[in-house]
Amino acid sequence: MDQPAAEKSKEYIRPLPGNWWMKKKAYSLFMLRELTCVFVGGYALYLLILVARATDQAAFNAMVNSPGIIVLHVIALPMVIYHSITWINLTPKVLIIWRGEERVSSTLIAAVHHAGWIVLSIVIFVIVRAIAGT
Repeated sequence: MDQPAAEKSKEYIRPLPGNWWMKKKAYSLFMLRELTCVFVGGYALYLLILVARATDQAAFNAMVNSPGIIVLHVIALPMVIYHSITWINLTPKVLIIWRGEERVSSTLIAAVHHAGWIVLSIVIFVIVRAIAGT
């Protein structure tokens, strides 16, 4: 049965100003990280469109060499790097490894993931250079 209107409890929702995330540096960095997701997604969409146009060499070259795409790269690269670094830095918080009774250092876990990221980036770079023939 429904309760009368007078007996229903109302949840307290604390009002927050629109600039709550500017109050602390940690909040601002969190919001910046969330903003970088837009650039990661936008760049992924660009790559999908680029692959779709790979069969038409003229359209492919026009898309790769357009000034708007160059600006996208200049903006997206630091955003994607920041996103990747902060994502890898979160790894030790969710990946807890024990060696016997000792917990493996969170610095070591993050360092191994950063090294893997660098190695994988170099491998991809070498493969792309080999495919491009340069």
